[in-house]
Amino acid sequence: MNSGGLGLGALAGVRVLDLGRVLAAPWATQMLGDLGAEIIKIERPGNGSDERAYGPEFMTDAVGQRSLHSAFHNCTNRNKRSVAVDLSTADGRDLVLQLASKCDVFVENFVPGKACKLGLDYPAVRAANPRIIYASLSGYGQSGPLSDRPGYDPIFQARSGMMSTTGIPAGQPGGGPMRTGASLVDVATGYNLAIAILAALYHRDARGGQGQQIDVALFDTAIAMQSHALANYLISGNQPARTGMAGNGGHPASAFACRNGILYISAGQDGFFSALCSVLGCNDLVYDPRFDTITRRGEHREVLDAVLVPLIAEWDIDDLYDALEAARVPCARLNEYSALRDDPQVGHREVLRSFENAHDVPGPVPTVANPIRLSATPVRYDMPPPALGEHTAKVLVDLLGLSGREIDDYNDRGVVRCADYGGG
Repeated sequence: MNSGGLGLGALAGVRVLDLGRVLAAPWATQMLGDLGAEIIKIERPGNGSDERAYGPEFMTDAVGQRSLHSAFHNCTNRNKRSVAVDLSTADGRDLVLQLASKCDVFVENFVPGKACKLGLDYPAVRAANPRIIYASLSGYGQSGPLSDRPGYDPIFQARSGMMSTTGIPAGQPGGGPMRTGASLVDVATGYNLAIAILAALYHRDARGGQGQQIDVALFDTAIAMQSHALANYLISGNQPARTGMAGNGGHPASAFACRNGILYISAGQDGFFSALCSVLGCNDLVYDPRFDTITRRGEHREVLDAVLVPLIAEWDIDDLYDALEAARVPCARLNEYSALRDDPQVGHREVLRSFENAHDVPGPVPTVANPIRLSATPVRYDMPPPALGEHTAKVLVDLLGLSGREIDDYNDRGVVRCADYGGG
């Protein structure tokens, strides 16, 4: 697979040393790699980066055994070169510092304090490369009373209040707080880290600035992600209620049961509401003073639902979908993932892709496209998620000029793992 276009990526010439693990930090560096940056992923010899062990799904190798290509690894590590180095050894640390001297960006997501113990904190890396952008991602940030605490996505959904606003209202079947299915705090924090890195690079290179340290936290991101829900609380002091499938603005905006399926309809705006009523044959609702503005429809959503729910329940889902599409009312079937493969928009945008010729698993390796589209510098899909240590020897030769004898010595002593090197 390639980018589908000519030319270099927008970040061609930027080199990133990636010590990120699990999801948020590797997501950020994958974004940079998709945009053309060179990403060198540092992993532990043996089992590799933590996300390689995260299940439940793994690809199998050529003999049918479970590989180190977990779904977590595959979704966060394309367009990267894997270098396996033991950071617990002095020689491994020194190799990483030497590599950092050849890079523009250094990314880590250790619990604050761990990088210092390894000798890879910002002062140590800055001494090796004063122009480095040192990007730190952590649970609670590099300062504060909780800075040394570990944590994962659901922890921050819970502590930030996000979980309290998500789920079915109390008193209804299945009622109670709920986390989001996907790890959205991790992903959003990864995007924030990538944005911060781009800003720091622009400051350094376009404005004559210096290198600097970036501090991005999952907890901060989880709070910021709540946007209008938190803004409503800050204005009113009222805890937002859980609304289940209902939308966050005007009504109707919810999942409605048809005779043979569920259709999500979002018709809060006046024009959409009028068009929905026309399709359903209840035009009198448009002039009802309880429902004649988006604000009043939200205030009287239960009364409005008492009228709409039985009307919608009479429809076949395909017939109602077609009628609402023709009326340009926003709606969507409630799909499972299997439906994405046949979605014409997904196919047209090439959202679901795959790599061939992976180093250690028989292809194809599935991947989900980067959501960014650039006309002059298209997103790259040059390399599948790497095998552990797939590029160790090549990187050490190309960037540090090590000899075959030196690489043999490091490999024999377990300082590095060279899946791409036969000795000599």
